Amino acid sequence: MLYIIFMQPYDPAKIEKKWQAVWEKKKVFQAQDSGKKPKYYILDMFPYPSGEGLHVGHPKGYIATDVMSRAKRMQGFNVLHPMGFDAFGLPAENYAIATKTNPDVAVKKNVARFKKQLEIIGLDYDWSREINTTDPKYYKWTQWIFLKLLEKGLAYESNEPVNWCPKDKTVLSNEDVENGKCERCGTVVEKKPMRQWVLKITAYADQMLKDLDLLDWPEAIKESQRNWIGKSEGAEVDFKMKNRTEVIKVFTTRIDTLMGATYVVLAPEHELISKLKPQIENWEEIEKYRQEVKKKTEIERTNEEKEKTGAKIKGVKAVNPANGEEIPIWIADYVLNNYGTGAIMAVPSHDERDLAFAKKYNLPIKEITLDWSLLEKFGKKVVKFKLRDWVFSRQRYWGEPIPVLHDGENIVPLSEKDLPLELPKVKSYEPSGTGESPLANISKWVNIKIGKGKNAKMMRRETNTMPQWAGSSWYYLRYMDPKNNKALVDSKKEKYWNSVDMYVGGAEHATRHLIYARFWHKFLFDIGVVSTKEPFKKLQSVGLIMGADGRKMSKRFGNVINPDNIIKTFGADTLRVYEMFMGPFDQAIPWGEDNIIGVRRFLERVWKLQFKISKTAKASEKFETLLHKTIKKVGEDIESMSFNTAISSMMILTNEMDKQKEISKEDFGAFLKILSPFAPHIAEEIWANLGNPTSQKLRGTGKALIATESWPEFDKNKIIEDKTNIVVQINGKVRAQFEAEIGISESEAKNKAISMPEVQKWLEGKEVKKVIFVPNKIINFVVL
Repeated sequence: MLYIIFMQPYDPAKIEKKWQAVWEKKKVFQAQDSGKKPKYYILDMFPYPSGEGLHVGHPKGYIATDVMSRAKRMQGFNVLHPMGFDAFGLPAENYAIATKTNPDVAVKKNVARFKKQLEIIGLDYDWSREINTTDPKYYKWTQWIFLKLLEKGLAYESNEPVNWCPKDKTVLSNEDVENGKCERCGTVVEKKPMRQWVLKITAYADQMLKDLDLLDWPEAIKESQRNWIGKSEGAEVDFKMKNRTEVIKVFTTRIDTLMGATYVVLAPEHELISKLKPQIENWEEIEKYRQEVKKKTEIERTNEEKEKTGAKIKGVKAVNPANGEEIPIWIADYVLNNYGTGAIMAVPSHDERDLAFAKKYNLPIKEITLDWSLLEKFGKKVVKFKLRDWVFSRQRYWGEPIPVLHDGENIVPLSEKDLPLELPKVKSYEPSGTGESPLANISKWVNIKIGKGKNAKMMRRETNTMPQWAGSSWYYLRYMDPKNNKALVDSKKEKYWNSVDMYVGGAEHATRHLIYARFWHKFLFDIGVVSTKEPFKKLQSVGLIMGADGRKMSKRFGNVINPDNIIKTFGADTLRVYEMFMGPFDQAIPWGEDNIIGVRRFLERVWKLQFKISKTAKASEKFETLLHKTIKKVGEDIESMSFNTAISSMMILTNEMDKQKEISKEDFGAFLKILSPFAPHIAEEIWANLGNPTSQKLRGTGKALIATESWPEFDKNKIIEDKTNIVVQINGKVRAQFEAEIGISESEAKNKAISMPEVQKWLEGKEVKKVIFVPNKIINFVVL
């Protein structure tokens, strides 16, 4: 007898809206901050809410974490799967300027649009923990962390040359510069001296490098971090200058070659050059060269394949401390001021770059005997890092105010009770173009009277704001305790949830965001705020979904696909399953709408299978084996994020169920459970149609939620293979293999192997001295 007599069509628009409302009403996805269940914290890199909204490439990672969190919840875990918005910074501000909208208004509108788009996909976020980096209740604690860094001497002011984007009119950190250009707008970056705040991230460089070994991250991302941190062990050597008191301090990893140093090279930006101006006989030539170098990117300057250029500084000389020889001083583009000491000793006989430069400019090349004792005589052992301290201020409006006052030359930090220092509401928020933030023009906000009566004095607020990276460096902690007004995070909740078990996001964050977040986490560990040394246990990168033309989706290329339209046409479940089925999760793949039709047909077949359910159905042994193999494989594939192969196995099982005249409610229910993380709406609807009993019934309906059911267990006895592959070896080397029944005897395996032509050619003319048989696995012939 069939459970369902009248066949109704599959209508995703109707059922998806229905079940999203049920999940929200019943608070199905809200995490508890304690309990007997093991915890599982899975996290997406949260988005900045641009005005364009999501395209179909964005949800790929969100759907993946949703699949994993739903499966983990069914497997008995207390799952934390939150979402929020990284809404400060240049992207939001530039959009606001372009649309002539106040950033605050624009961000609120964009966040609402993003939330709506995420909700119609059916993602299982715990929205009760939503955060927004622009909320003063949130950035109060971003400011608090800054004050702690300042208190510990890890935040300081600097007037050194910084990366200046002439288009965005703001300072950029080294990580914000790609190939000498602004990462956001592509404008060539200029070096400009300017006052700014800097965080001493280099204090944690060695620790961050060492602790990479603790992480279950893709090796490529760990290697990117190692290269960015760039540890070099070497020595600093002082080269005195002839007839002068100044000293040129060089960094070298090969002090054993000191005797062969025939010239010294300074970076064109080196501060010593300006001091030597009165003695430099060819100043105009030197200054012209320095200006030319400013136009080059660091990539161009350090490219090994490009010919190196330089200019000799006439009128001054250095002295090699090892042999007292007077040697010339040059400036050259291949020496960078922000690496080492900004000065090198050139040893053409032991360095290809120095050799090429020496040959070009006809400089001496001196053959020497290596001498490591020169560590001890003339050098000081040091460790240098490529990583630079983090330029932490921006000359923009839309960012967290830096919570300090200026009293002349003195810095006065705000007290915790004065936090948050809120961003003032302004009419004009476009960059000033002078290098100062637009906040500098708000005199009522900038100039503040401190104290009362005779003791009162005027002070000036800091007008630079924090970079977008500030709020995203610790947001994962706030999800643990988002409503706490007394602490960044409650210690008990932090100990329960930390660390993030799975972190999913774009590989483009391999350096900037991940390095910044690790730095802040390690600092918070040192001051007792967190209980773990690392924030993210496991990391998985998302492969891009490209346009159908194979290019990155962009309005510029006109290849952007709106997920709202796909959902309207095919349904959210189809979008979800298709994005997980497109290919390996970490690989880029082009969008193909023709292929999505096949996924929709798969779900329609699933829908029709509910009308085959019968109380009298008896599954064959072959079908039971396939069902339990599929349950096992889908569970393992979700864990390894091999979503495409999980879906493929469920399609195979669906085809087999199609062939059956009847299927049992129990077997079909097990299939629905493993399908539900991928296509939760259709699974929920069919599950309810079947009237499954559960302790999680919806009040007054008598219907159950599959989202709260337990993950099905596979029966090991039903997936025992009756066939196996026997590997044939000759003297331990694999020469062939064949399929055989489980339990095949040694004599049977021997006869089968000897009959194979690819084995016979290796045995011909040879004497078999011994046969080694490993049951169901290997047969090895030892021959002479």
